[in-house]
Amino acid sequence: MKTRTHIAAAVSGLMTLSAFSASAQDLPDTMIWTSYDVGSAGYAEASAIADAFGKKFGTRVRIQPSGSGIGRLQPLLQGRADYAFLATEAFFLSEGAYDFATPDWGPKELRAIAGRPAGLTLVAAADAGIETVADARGKRIAFVAGNPSVNVKCEAILAFGGLTLDDVEVVTFPTYAAAMSSMTRNESDATCTTPTTSQLYELAESPRGIHYAPLEADNAEGWKQLLEVLPIMSPSNEDVAAGLAEGEVAKMGAYRYPIITTTVDKSADDVYAFIKALDETYDLYKDGTAAMKRWALERSGKPAIDVPFHEGAIRYLKEKGIWTAEDDAWNAKRTERMDALIAAWAEFKPQNADMSEEEFAAAWMARRAEVAASLN
Repeated sequence: MKTRTHIAAAVSGLMTLSAFSASAQDLPDTMIWTSYDVGSAGYAEASAIADAFGKKFGTRVRIQPSGSGIGRLQPLLQGRADYAFLATEAFFLSEGAYDFATPDWGPKELRAIAGRPAGLTLVAAADAGIETVADARGKRIAFVAGNPSVNVKCEAILAFGGLTLDDVEVVTFPTYAAAMSSMTRNESDATCTTPTTSQLYELAESPRGIHYAPLEADNAEGWKQLLEVLPIMSPSNEDVAAGLAEGEVAKMGAYRYPIITTTVDKSADDVYAFIKALDETYDLYKDGTAAMKRWALERSGKPAIDVPFHEGAIRYLKEKGIWTAEDDAWNAKRTERMDALIAAWAEFKPQNADMSEEEFAAAWMARRAEVAASLN
């Protein structure tokens, strides 16, 4: 009897080990991810997910932080990173827009795996006198050098209040972390970011205090002006934010941050294994930060998002009953737009090779707008 028990236990142990190995072997032993720099919400969330992958599957993840969109994208595009936790630079690269409207860049294909919905508005020091977005006129607004992901959101949100960059004092900082902490140091009055960034908790506890300029959903004209600048946001009520009292809600916009992205030629099986691991480790990382419950695939695995979803991610999302025919239609339309811009770039670039970089960027942005308008 005792021998039978020992054999049964041994078989059970082998089956458990086999099951673990079967799950673990779908992921590589090591991975490299890029993210925003240390202190950002993107870095904290990537770290929590990496830790969960290590605990469940034994996968070792090295995170390469960078304060610029280009710094997060280059390792991915050059094959030195497997995945990138991006913000709106994913959209900009796919469009060849802003910092990517240069002969060295242009539109390039990326694919999304999942993206957490994130709130965003104009975040101000409470003593700066910025109650509404319109009140930002003449104030110091923190921008980040080489980071269109942050900067164009500020431009869009200022448009919500009827303002342009000419109406404010733009103060540019070398990194995202420096810009986000600049209000606490009284080097700026406001910026635009997610409300759970660590530097905002410091601002909320500082003598200056914190205030979120509201983006009211019923302000039709404000939203029309915002979406003309950045057509990937929507109204959102946020109840998790630095300095926000329990039970209060801040009226913001929603976009996706971080977005886990990879290249279009990444193996569908590899991406399937990654999103499956993301799903299976959810309970291990969901409490890693105040916003991480939003990584549930029912929220993070749905359009709209900055770039098309990867086929490997779609396969898993369909198996889970999350992906719908409407999602397929959205993905096809988004892919059509990206393909059209890449084709337009292939024609535009050689025809305008003699332009200065500034003239080239302006001409391409105009051509990009024409292509996008023709697809609506």
